[in-house]
Amino acid sequence: MAKKSVVTESQEIQLAIELINLGARLQLLESETSLSRERLLKLYKELRGVSPPKGMLPFSTDWFITWQPNIHSSLFMGIHKYLVEHAQVSGIQAVMKAYRLYLEQVEPGADGEPILSLTRAWTLVRFFESKMLSTACCSECGGHFVVHHLDLKANYTCGLCHMPSRAGKTKRAKLDSALMAA
Repeated sequence: MAKKSVVTESQEIQLAIELINLGARLQLLESETSLSRERLLKLYKELRGVSPPKGMLPFSTDWFITWQPNIHSSLFMGIHKYLVEHAQVSGIQAVMKAYRLYLEQVEPGADGEPILSLTRAWTLVRFFESKMLSTACCSECGGHFVVHHLDLKANYTCGLCHMPSRAGKTKRAKLDSALMAA
């Protein structure tokens, strides 16, 4: 029988603080710690100065398949997979370490926030664990990209090798080009 490690309340609080500082939503905190909802609310308000955002967590795999989120999700999953296989970390610790490494590699989006939030990264790992998502190897570049688990993967071409016609054409990009022309 495996020995279960005992986690102290101070370790739970430290984990919650780290998660909040990385941008975790309340539902993630409740799932990954044994602290009460009231305690987590107080901690969140103390650290962020505001109440946590309300609303449901992302529950669809489709967001991870769209062009830009897919590139970010694929990068994160590559980091996560490497850490799990080679750094002897797992669970929420693997998600947090992979997310920190992901943040070091990407620039924030137009709104100043990373494309992939910690909550989405955590959800992504859960989708992989439940076999709703997996990766496919791009037949052109050899990179591994997030796909629906039951998708056909033969001759898969990623969004970097075959960019959609509207890729990168955001409202911000249009505004920037209009300002440059003026």
